[in-house]
Amino acid sequence: MGELLLQVKNLHTSFFTDAGEVRAVNGISFNLERGKVLGIVGESGSGKSVTAYSVLRILSEPGEITDGQILFKGEDIVKLGSKQMRTVRGGKISIIFQDPMTSLNPTFTIGNQLEEAIRLHTNRTKKEARDRAVEMLTLVGVNEPEKRIAQYPHELSGGMRQRVMIAMALACEPDILIADEPTTALDVTIQAQILELMQDLQKKLGMAIILITHDLGVIAGMCDEIIVMYAGSVCERGTADEIFYNPCHEYTKGLIRSIPSVVGKKDRLVPIAGSPIDLLNLPKGCAFASRCDKAMKICLDEKPEEIWINSLHIASCWMNVKEVYDEAAKEGGPKDE
Repeated sequence: MGELLLQVKNLHTSFFTDAGEVRAVNGISFNLERGKVLGIVGESGSGKSVTAYSVLRILSEPGEITDGQILFKGEDIVKLGSKQMRTVRGGKISIIFQDPMTSLNPTFTIGNQLEEAIRLHTNRTKKEARDRAVEMLTLVGVNEPEKRIAQYPHELSGGMRQRVMIAMALACEPDILIADEPTTALDVTIQAQILELMQDLQKKLGMAIILITHDLGVIAGMCDEIIVMYAGSVCERGTADEIFYNPCHEYTKGLIRSIPSVVGKKDRLVPIAGSPIDLLNLPKGCAFASRCDKAMKICLDEKPEEIWINSLHIASCWMNVKEVYDEAAKEGGPKDE
């Protein structure tokens, strides 16, 4: 087991609106070791980005962490003051946001923004920060870096701007990189380049990565562990092989069926029926029950507990409990422990 960098324990995050409390994250827990890649997957509104923003404590009003712990190297950063958190953000945990065009300031040059981030989190002089900016742009594959630092964001392509965001996030050599939908606005070719770049940098620098996406296909060959989220909760988690080859939650199966197949080009995609749940009015049972073809009465009445499928795989689905009892019945009835 490697160095444990991050432990998220029973995290609850809510947004207190005029319409009521929106429980965006409901008791999510996970661990992240150095050098590992954790994927968090789910459709829009499942709580992926809110989880990331909670870890960095950059929630906008009226959002707040209502319960749980976020331990970075054993220290609960939920209890840190704003000044202490500034040393964590960027310096120890960095983030790449979804849209680089809105994340970069259009009125400042690329060099100015990179140098500011470097000088804010390190003791480098202005010249040293400039040299570091050029070095980082070179590292992420930006051509003619000396020229690029004098340009403005609108003068670069989408893929180039995303590389600048990666350079900015890695400039201070953080322990953890959070990539929030880093390839959403990019075409397929550039997507592959960005993901390959992140893998290469992760191996070179030895950092841990949290990769957030709505597309299971994007992270198929990149993640060591995958968490599938729905309605702010964890539906399923396990190694990439377990999630893809042995999915045990109906929502996960639906996401996998939605991935376009290269083999069956004429096969129609199978969408997940229904609409995402209203987080203002969460049901007392399984949040996915209203969209699930295999929902049982207990799914509507009781929230499923996490069931260990094996030592590498957990799923929160009553179908797994039913299968355990069905299997026990075949063998002569449930056995006393």
